[in-house]
Amino acid sequence: MGIFSFNAIALAFLLAIISGAVNACPSSDREALLALSSSLKEPYLGIFDSWKGTDCCSNWYGISCDPTTHRVTDVSLRGESEDPILQKTGHSSSGYMTGTINPSICQLDRVTTLIIADWKGIAGEIPSCLASLPNLRVLDLIGNSLSGKIPDQIGNLQKLTVLNLADNKINGEIPSSIVQLSSLKHLDLSNNLLTGEVPANFGNLKMLSRALLSGNQLTGTIPISISNMYRLADLDLSRNKIQGQIPAQLGKMKVLATLDLGSNMLTGEIPPAVLGSTGLGILNLSRNSLEGNIPDVFGPKSYFMALDLSFNNLKGAVPGSLSSAKFVGHLDLSHNHLCGTIPVGTPFDHLEASSFDSNDCLCGNPLKTC
Repeated sequence: MGIFSFNAIALAFLLAIISGAVNACPSSDREALLALSSSLKEPYLGIFDSWKGTDCCSNWYGISCDPTTHRVTDVSLRGESEDPILQKTGHSSSGYMTGTINPSICQLDRVTTLIIADWKGIAGEIPSCLASLPNLRVLDLIGNSLSGKIPDQIGNLQKLTVLNLADNKINGEIPSSIVQLSSLKHLDLSNNLLTGEVPANFGNLKMLSRALLSGNQLTGTIPISISNMYRLADLDLSRNKIQGQIPAQLGKMKVLATLDLGSNMLTGEIPPAVLGSTGLGILNLSRNSLEGNIPDVFGPKSYFMALDLSFNNLKGAVPGSLSSAKFVGHLDLSHNHLCGTIPVGTPFDHLEASSFDSNDCLCGNPLKTC
């Protein structure tokens, strides 16, 4: 082999090495990920076994990079998924991980998606520096054992579209800055230990389509500003300690399809506009202290997959206009003080006695004859 050929091969080999180094992720990204993995213990699946070598953009489980800059953009570690790695145990598609989320993760300043979800045992606090990641669009930490507070400066994440912190042990109040998340579409803070009130200007979240705040210890009243959220389709404030009356304005929301206010401390009468809404398909007002008559405002555009008004202090008759509704699937009026004859026809002909149990003096099918 000639000297020229040998030099050409050596040069090509050197260029390949250089190219590989250039195309690899920066050492700062790699070190941040290794610090994260060192703070977590995952004993069954070995998902961090692939986090080897100098290039964290190449075959590191759950890691994706920008093809041009080779910076880490996605960290997606989900403990419950269809991924084959979760079938390794042979009997479960559910992972388990302990430890804490290392603040080193905040060195990944190009990250757009951060998912560390459904591992059950990850504890400690949410690193406050996450609020300084300018490109973050998805923050999903559902299903762990995280405690402490939501970072005060969470509102700095102007590109955030999904914030999911549900099913943890997070306490304290909802940060006032949360209403500054102008791009937010999905908010889930359910099943935590949050206290205080829903921010009065919660309605500033104009892009929000789902607001799930159930299963906390929230107090105060339902902010009227929510009625200004013209994209909101799903509002769940159930299983809290919210007081006061139901704002009638909620019945005027064009897109709202699911409204769950069950298991609170709400008082006053049910606003006719809410029951008469033609957009609502699921309405749960059960287990409150609502009183007065059930508004007789149903019509041919009323379509309820589920309507639950049970365990309140409602009186009077079952509204006759319910029989004119286009559809009523599940109906529960039990445990109130209703009286009189149950109307005939649909939807009453397919309902069971449990829908009307424990009232003062209801009669007619499916209860005893009047």
